Amino acid sequence: MGNFIKTFLLLGVLTFIMVVAGYYFGGTTGMGIMLLFTILFNLGSYWFSDKIILMTYKAQEVDPVSMPRLHAIVEELSRNAGIPKPRIFITPQKAPNAFATGRSPSKGIVALTRGLMETLNENELKGVIAHELAHIKHWDMLIHMIAATLAGMISAIAYIARWGLIFAGGRKRGLGTIVGWLLLTILAPIVAMLIQLAISRSREYAADDRSAKITNNPLYLASALEKISGYSQADLSTARNTAHFFIASPLKNNFFGNLFRTHPPIEERIRRLREKH
Repeated sequence: MGNFIKTFLLLGVLTFIMVVAGYYFGGTTGMGIMLLFTILFNLGSYWFSDKIILMTYKAQEVDPVSMPRLHAIVEELSRNAGIPKPRIFITPQKAPNAFATGRSPSKGIVALTRGLMETLNENELKGVIAHELAHIKHWDMLIHMIAATLAGMISAIAYIARWGLIFAGGRKRGLGTIVGWLLLTILAPIVAMLIQLAISRSREYAADDRSAKITNNPLYLASALEKISGYSQADLSTARNTAHFFIASPLKNNFFGNLFRTHPPIEERIRRLREKH
């Protein structure tokens, strides 16, 4: 419950930044316009984001005839999770990874890379699938979409505001106005991004915990994460905007990747899971 409260408080802060930006540009009218844009963009993300990510990774749906054992596993774990059985997709990437998408638990989708299917044993696969089912059960796809949309809009507004400050004649403005513009154009996007990343990390821990309950064995996922961490994610690392969807971050492990990581450290996730055993 603490993670849920934290998540919605952070979403509230993102929305507050949007409203403040709208008020700063256009008073109460600007606030109303900004809220309207926020709603419209979130609705667009809600309806189309699953199609976009599946198309991005060239995911193909698999039926029970072609992969009967995989469908049997997903059906069993879905019953344990208390949600409808999601559709199952396979992507051609060699990097072992997985993600969940879909507009709601009744329209959930679990996508597994070809590399994941070839790398994990059945118990480890169960741990990963249970993790993705947890995201579906908790509506995390919707939460991620809202956070990403709000953060993206704040960054776009800040970019426009910077050019407005340049061309509107900053010297004719008061010091307070200029400071306000600087806070909006520099700090707001950074705060928005950090909040988005904090939401993503919080939801990963929650999905790990739920996976352990769905499978009744936290070591399934711990072992899977150990194997995933040992493989390169190079063929998934180009799509930075979708990194938060995956069970393990596909972004390169460098200074900036660690500073703005979308996932908790995988070593910490493994440690927490092993402590549950």
